[in-house]
Amino acid sequence: MELLRFFTAGNVDDGKSTLIGRLLYDSDSVSTDILETLTKQSKITGPHADIDLALLTDGLRAEREQGITIDVAYKYFTTGKRKFIIADTPGHVQYTRNMFTGASNANLAIILVDARHGITDQTKRHSILSAILGVPHVLVCINKMDLVNYSEATFKQIESEYILFAKNLGLKTVSFIPASALAGDNVVKKSKEMPWYKGPALLDFLETVEITEVERSSAARFQVQYVIRPQTETLHDYRGFAGRVSGGSYQKGQRVKVLPSGIETEIEKIEIHQQEVDAAETNSSVVVHLKDDVDVSRGNSIVSLDKLPQTAKEFTATVCWMDHSAFIPGQKFLLQQNSFRSKAIIKEVISKIDIHSFNEYTGDLSLKLNDIGKILIKTAEPVSFDSYVENRNTGSFILINEATNNTVAAGTIN
Repeated sequence: MELLRFFTAGNVDDGKSTLIGRLLYDSDSVSTDILETLTKQSKITGPHADIDLALLTDGLRAEREQGITIDVAYKYFTTGKRKFIIADTPGHVQYTRNMFTGASNANLAIILVDARHGITDQTKRHSILSAILGVPHVLVCINKMDLVNYSEATFKQIESEYILFAKNLGLKTVSFIPASALAGDNVVKKSKEMPWYKGPALLDFLETVEITEVERSSAARFQVQYVIRPQTETLHDYRGFAGRVSGGSYQKGQRVKVLPSGIETEIEKIEIHQQEVDAAETNSSVVVHLKDDVDVSRGNSIVSLDKLPQTAKEFTATVCWMDHSAFIPGQKFLLQQNSFRSKAIIKEVISKIDIHSFNEYTGDLSLKLNDIGKILIKTAEPVSFDSYVENRNTGSFILINEATNNTVAAGTIN
């Protein structure tokens, strides 16, 4: 059965949690015990209150907003046609950073717009991030249509404004659905209140939208997460390199190069779940054994010879600044690219992106919370990478404040 990964984004009160709750509730994807719990919790706010559908995701959100975690709330459900993984990213401006996590491997973005307020800065910011992260499909869900009397004119006006704004973003495909998550209009069932809308309800859309896999390079990429050397009597000479294949495939006997050293060798053996296999494909967690006793450590890359990644100490990238403290010129960071880590500095803020026009402008060297900018970065150790367009795994990174250990920025390599 096909799997669709999607995330929801929008302003804090645009109804993301209610929409997800309605989707799960009306599609009978909520278990009886959870429904009983929700019923009890919902009655706290009033003896005749209906079930508060937003509570289905608010548990994780409460933790997140208290600083317990900055992760994204994930929900899973299945219908007769597909499996779904929903990433519910926070709507608060200060949590825009979380969208990078939620959108990193999504097939679809659902950007909610409150029909009363129309396109906002957050709508634009989330759309720009979707474009930067290469999300294949964007669905603009214009919610709370019940509060504008299910007005077709309002829907059309917001649709036109979004199309005008997004024309230069490079979004691959954009769709629109008018809905009321609270009333259940066009979520699982088609709304009788909006006969002028001829498209599908949200669930029907999710079950039938084409799942477009982002075209990526097929070059073989593997980064070492852990060097396994038991050094026991029975495994005295065992030396394997554990990690995940992040691109292409590897075969026993294949000639490879270790980066950044540049030494060539051959794959002697590949193991998956402690069983020897002849080959391993993308996303497989493997242990690779090399024929020669080459010095390989955590963060090193083992790549195919036919198409090598770039290896450099300087490169340009697009970053979303995630820290409440603004960037200070000369500030030192740790750059983390999967298991690779190196000290780094931002040599130059080349340009920033105006979220209103999507134009790049220069002359502003600052980077503040949620700013999106193009930077020149320099690392202490050489980084092996591909552009984000070619490989999401090797083309992305985070910057960490050395002093606080906070993640201050997430970036994609240009």
